[in-house]
Amino acid sequence: MGSGTSTQHHFAFQNAENAFRAAALIQRWYRRYMARLEMRRHCTWRIFQSIEYAGQQDQVKLHDFFSYLVDHFTPSSNHERDFLNRMFTEERFPQDAEMEKPSDYESIEVPDNYTGPHLSFPLLPDHATALVEAFRLKQQLHARYVLNLLHETRKHLVQLPNINRVSTRYSEEVTVCGDLHGQLDDLIFIFYKNGLPSPERAYVFNGDFVDRGKDSVEILMVLFAFMLVYPKEFHLNRGNHEDYMVNLRYGFTKEVMHKYKTHGKKILKILQDVFCWLPLATLVDEKVLILHGGVSDMTDLELLAKLDRHKIVSTLRRKTRKEKGKPAPKKAGAARPTPWFLPLRAGSGGAPRAGRSSSLPCGGPAAPDPARRARRSVDLALPGCPQQGGSAPSGAQGEPERAAPEADPEAREPPEPTREEWKQVVDILWSDPMAQDGCKANTVRGGGCYFGPNVTEQLLQKYNLQFLIRSHECKPEGYEFCHSRKVLTIFSASNYYEVGSNRGAYVKLGPALSPHIVQYQANKATHMLTMRQRISRVEESALRSLREKLFAHSSDLLGEFKKHDTDKTGFISLSDWAEAVESVLRLGLPWRMLRPQLVSSSTDSMLEYKSWLKDLAKEQRSRENIQSSLLETLYRNRSNLETIFRIIDSDHSGFISLDEFRQTWKLFSSHMNIDITDDCICDLARSIDFNKDGHIDINEFLEAFRLVEQSCPEGDASDCPQTTDPEDGDGSKPSTQ
Repeated sequence: MGSGTSTQHHFAFQNAENAFRAAALIQRWYRRYMARLEMRRHCTWRIFQSIEYAGQQDQVKLHDFFSYLVDHFTPSSNHERDFLNRMFTEERFPQDAEMEKPSDYESIEVPDNYTGPHLSFPLLPDHATALVEAFRLKQQLHARYVLNLLHETRKHLVQLPNINRVSTRYSEEVTVCGDLHGQLDDLIFIFYKNGLPSPERAYVFNGDFVDRGKDSVEILMVLFAFMLVYPKEFHLNRGNHEDYMVNLRYGFTKEVMHKYKTHGKKILKILQDVFCWLPLATLVDEKVLILHGGVSDMTDLELLAKLDRHKIVSTLRRKTRKEKGKPAPKKAGAARPTPWFLPLRAGSGGAPRAGRSSSLPCGGPAAPDPARRARRSVDLALPGCPQQGGSAPSGAQGEPERAAPEADPEAREPPEPTREEWKQVVDILWSDPMAQDGCKANTVRGGGCYFGPNVTEQLLQKYNLQFLIRSHECKPEGYEFCHSRKVLTIFSASNYYEVGSNRGAYVKLGPALSPHIVQYQANKATHMLTMRQRISRVEESALRSLREKLFAHSSDLLGEFKKHDTDKTGFISLSDWAEAVESVLRLGLPWRMLRPQLVSSSTDSMLEYKSWLKDLAKEQRSRENIQSSLLETLYRNRSNLETIFRIIDSDHSGFISLDEFRQTWKLFSSHMNIDITDDCICDLARSIDFNKDGHIDINEFLEAFRLVEQSCPEGDASDCPQTTDPEDGDGSKPSTQ
């Protein structure tokens, strides 16, 4: 009896021991499995982010080049001066008195068969709610109502201070949302999950409402409508994408012109004005500072509260005064910036970038401002009496003051922003936090700065703040704390890079100002996938984008591989492959870790690089039936080409007119010291106008570029000049800055 009991206890003990061992093995395996998944997710994230920031650098460099052209070109007539102001500076639209009339939109008739939402002013809560429902059902708001809403929005924004103030005494809680980037599903999900705006439920949307996504117009209409309905509870901050120059590249300009072909120009014109009237930051209970990007060691909230924010039309360019008809003075020894599409001149190089906190270009002609905008937006210092967010400054009731017209249009303008003021705005819209102490230029984005924990602490102590809330960066979980939880990043566009790539998030602040973070996925499909399936799907998309990037630089890679293949064997080591790829793409990626996904075949740790490049070309050609060398160039330059097309198309007609083409070529020929007659320019324009309809559309523009590349000799792609200049025959290789 006793022996049987002892045996049972022995077997029970053995079973328990085996169970513990099995549990330990399973736990160890699971931890390794999750660690590998996390490593894959981290690599995927770096790929997406590196490619995104590389595109931002291209935008800055492209605008840097055009700014240099404008600043160093002497117009020969008032017509040329007006054209340049309209094309490459803030005055992209002629000052049309008719467009300034409030009744301008009233002349637009709404047809009887229009089934979309209707608006009447002043707006009521039901109007804003109906707008959300209409957009959810994919209805489009008529241009008359869009213009009417934008006019009312501008009238309201003009009365707001640069730094709004919100108090939790007036609302149960304040909800802060980050970047939306044209993703309407995320906005609707936030309202569904958190509740519609109301006197008890205040909202702060922290910039970057537009670009990238396909519903930027609808997001703006909803946000502006709720701001007018609840001016004291609904607040908007400006982001770096609320900038007409950034919109040219990232899709918002194209979206507006596609949805509103007839009235798109008027909508873009007033939106440009609305964007530069958006407040720069928001303070909650004088303790939590909300701004889009970040801060720098030079951030001065008193200065930010006082400057004329509407004069900062674009953070890519600071307006400076210069004498009429005279170019900006040239600095001794200053080199001319040369982009990829123009031949490299002897001794040329990148334009020196001035300033610590921003490498963005500055300088340019000043654009006259209407007298109606002469009133300063803010004349109160930051430490003044706290007021409830959205309320007008003391003395501002109803319509903003209007300055009396004067004979000299420049005499009625407020003073132009100084370089210090301009850099203050650039830093708060473009900057990112870093783990190390200090403050340095943000070379990854091309603008703003990286600020460390000590910079954050100094600012918090100086202004008696508890913490900062910022956006500007996509985070895998939708949010991220850093700097000892003194900086909170909130990003509200879920599935930003790819379905399943990231969550969206918003943060709620109660009277205690303790952040309560809510995460979500707006796309229902992601809930049906396991973590491994989500990571695999996102990883596949990231690697596809990376292969396209590699293919777009095939010629440069081939040249770099040959440098490592000194014996001309056709093989290089895998470590040399990783070094060569990084030297060409400069994305800062862990290429050795990514090698198994990018290099499928190798022999004895050696890679036959020409065969690998051919495999890349086959993969891209399988999707597009275009010659490999031409496809490579189009993959590399398409975004820049489309941006250049929209810059030249200064009236947003969707076509480049003969006059726009001629004036642009005068800029290029002046830069290259090439004498070219108007007749030659006209002949060139006609040769690009393939269908002979008198203007150049985007397809003809890209096709002309493709044909120039096709005329290059077969063989080594590195011998082929990559330029859009059909008149250039020197065969020199351009800079790829």
